[in-house]
Amino acid sequence: MRRGRTPVPPGQPPPSRTLGRVQELHDAPLAPLTTFRLGGPATRLITATTDAEVIAAVREADDSGTPLLVIGGGSNLVIGDKGFDGIALRLATEGFDLDGTRLELAAGEVWSDAVARTVEAGLAGVECLSGIPGSAGATPIQNVGAYGQEVSSTITEVVAYDRRTRRTVTIPNAECAFSYRHSRFKAEPDRFVVLRVRFALEDAQGLSAPVKYAETARALGVEPGDRVPLAAARETVLGLRAGKGMVLDPADHDTWSAGSFFTNPILDRAQFAAFRARVKERLGAEAEPPAFPAGEEHTKTSAAWLIDKAGFTKGYGSGPARISTKHTLALTNRGGATTEDLLALAREVVAGVHEAFGVTLVNEPVTVGVSL
Repeated sequence: MRRGRTPVPPGQPPPSRTLGRVQELHDAPLAPLTTFRLGGPATRLITATTDAEVIAAVREADDSGTPLLVIGGGSNLVIGDKGFDGIALRLATEGFDLDGTRLELAAGEVWSDAVARTVEAGLAGVECLSGIPGSAGATPIQNVGAYGQEVSSTITEVVAYDRRTRRTVTIPNAECAFSYRHSRFKAEPDRFVVLRVRFALEDAQGLSAPVKYAETARALGVEPGDRVPLAAARETVLGLRAGKGMVLDPADHDTWSAGSFFTNPILDRAQFAAFRARVKERLGAEAEPPAFPAGEEHTKTSAAWLIDKAGFTKGYGSGPARISTKHTLALTNRGGATTEDLLALAREVVAGVHEAFGVTLVNEPVTVGVSL
């Protein structure tokens, strides 16, 4: 298990002090800790490198009644321009422990790096989640998924600190309440702080899990359900993500984003029928919206399709916050944007899609001190 990493925001740091290995900064910029590069400062920023340090910081906040913001990779955060009046806790814990097909990741591990290591080890189950930014501890909260895989299919347990009982608990998969981009941890955001995540992967003799996503299968030249070499699956997914600006690149402002800004709407039978009628009214009698089964009596449609067909095409916008030039589902900071610039664009998109199709988009990133 590796130890000792203590990330520091780039540029001139504010006044700081070190308590053991815990680094504490005051009036600390948070924008450099997010992929949007937006948001004001935190009253205090604590960087913790062990589970014990994480728990101590959480207990300090709870005991003093101080608001707490937990930050992992910062890839799913929209922080207000005024910043955060409280303790921002940066998880910098490390740990990649592989025993056969069983994997345990510390919450602060870089997710994309961990996925690369599982592929190198010849293990299948998360290879199609390659290139997703952020930390391992965030993956169960959002039930991270892409290209036909979700972490809920491989997570066995989540080790977390329960702020209500003030104990460290181990929560099995069945009690995590996983669903599309949701979980028990997201439903109770002020209760659990994820410390470690445990996975059961598959030794498929160097092959991937069955390819589920049609776009991935087409790119690989195979049929859905086929297996391919793990490295080929990973490289294909990375290529698809890069083509949409979904792989972090400091030089590419299309990646100054939170990836998909909106979740794909899930509609019940009546809602989908009304939506389909609006589509035909607006786009013509032959038009059909994307539709995917999403459980009994429900259908999932595409947020990216809705945004595009409502008139918000790639590159839309004239200010410092615009839709990505590569993918309509990503809102981006072109440099010099504020959080309010971003939110103004998001609200415009939400209003436009609702007016066109009667569907209300929901933001995927977590908002801090602001809302749509």
